[in-house]
Formats: sequence, C-alpha cells, structure tokens
Amino acid sequence: MARTIVVTGAASGIGKATAELLARRGDTVIGVDLDGTDISADLTTHEGRDHMVARVRELSGGTIDGVVANAGLARELPATVGVNYFGALATLEGLRPLLAGSDSPRAVATVSMASLFPVDDELLDAMLAHDEPAALHRAQELIDAGTASTIYGTTKRALARWIRRNAASAEWAGAGIPLNAVAPGVMRTPMTANMIATPEAEQQLLEMVPMPLNGVGTPETVAHLIGYLTSVENTHLCGQVVFIDGGSDVVIRGDSTW
Repeated sequence: MARTIVVTGAASGIGKATAELLARRGDTVIGVDLDGTDISADLTTHEGRDHMVARVRELSGGTIDGVVANAGLARELPATVGVNYFGALATLEGLRPLLAGSDSPRAVATVSMASLFPVDDELLDAMLAHDEPAALHRAQELIDAGTASTIYGTTKRALARWIRRNAASAEWAGAGIPLNAVAPGVMRTPMTANMIATPEAEQQLLEMVPMPLNGVGTPETVAHLIGYLTSVENTHLCGQVVFIDGGSDVVIRGDSTW
C-alpha cells in the first residue's frame, strides 16, 4: 500500500537518498528543502515552518503516513540551532496532526553521533526550555568566544533528549505513532565534503569520529534504516536513537547504553 511521507532536507545527502528510496518502494514523497524539492521552505524561520506545514497539508489532502525530520546544518552559525533543533521540532509537532488519519503513522528525526561530544550546557538548557531567542543568543556568544565548535553537537544532543522525553507520551505513543531517531556517523554527503576532501583529512576526522566498521558511510546506508523506521513493520520501536556510525558509539561509550 502506497504511503505518503514527508522528508525535510530532501534536496541532498541523507534526505535525498531517503526520498529516492521511499519513492522506489512505491511511497509518495513530499520533499522539503530551501529549493529543488516539492516545498521550498527555510526551517530556520517561523514563516518558513508555517509555510511548510500549510503546503504539506495542501499537497497531502490533510493526511500523511510518515515524517522524516532530517533537515540540518553543520555550520558554526546560529542558523544551525534554528534548523537542527527548532526546525526539527516544528516539523514533528506541526505535522503530527496530519498523521492522525493514517493507519500506521511513523516519525523519525536525524540526530548524529556528534550528540556524544561535549556540549554547551547553557545552549542545551535554552533549547530544551524551548526558548529560541535565548538559544540563538547563546549560539552567537559561542561564536564570538571562539567556541562555536560545540554548537552542532549540542543541537543534536538536545534533539535526542527531546525524542526520548516525548516518544512515550500520549501525543506520540499514545496516538500509535512510533517516534524515533537515527544517529549517523560520518557519511559522504555535501555537508561533510570539505571535511573528507583528501585521504589525509578523512583519516584525521576518523581519529575524532572512530568508525572501525567499514569507515565513512554513504547516505544510502542511513536511508535504508529510515526506510524501516517509517515502514508499517516498525510497530514497537519507541524513543530509540539508533546509532548508524560504524562503531563510534561503541568506541566512545563502551558498555554504557546511555
């Protein structure tokens, strides 16, 4: 049975690979990105988020079967906070009512193994308090202080925590919606192109992000996992952050499961 699934960040990388995989299996995909997809929307802004929700409602007829909140940035900018955390939440919460008409609704977010790195506690707290102005202000403070490298991992830690805190709630599990996340390691996407442009650069990155199983991955690898998480077969995974990282999580956390 064909399903209608929304994929944000669908113009490149993991989002594009996911949209293509879902389309091949017969699903109707509504892609969202800055441009080049079904819906052009800037998810760093309230206007862009509202436009995305309205257009999805229009294109879908009011019912969708899945949401993949994948859009993200890995740049040392306040916009990374806007799209990675607040844009993802706006996608999941804004489209959740449209999942109500599905017999098998599913929701997935893209986190990152970078959620395991040290974070900025002030930025993390502002995001989890849903205080976007404070979070954007803190991101700019980190940039001004030369410590902006913590921004990306902090946004992904916050999103992972939001997934864990909300997946078992009445709005998600209680409504029959499995809400989960994928946490990729380094994948060969436009986002990482400069980081792995040479063998030397790639090796240096892998010293920071150990991936003993097969090294740097491809976006298609993650797409297949998202494909399962959005499928009708996924009936009982709830609030899981599934690391698909070639072993980074195992190396960094050892026998700890959280």
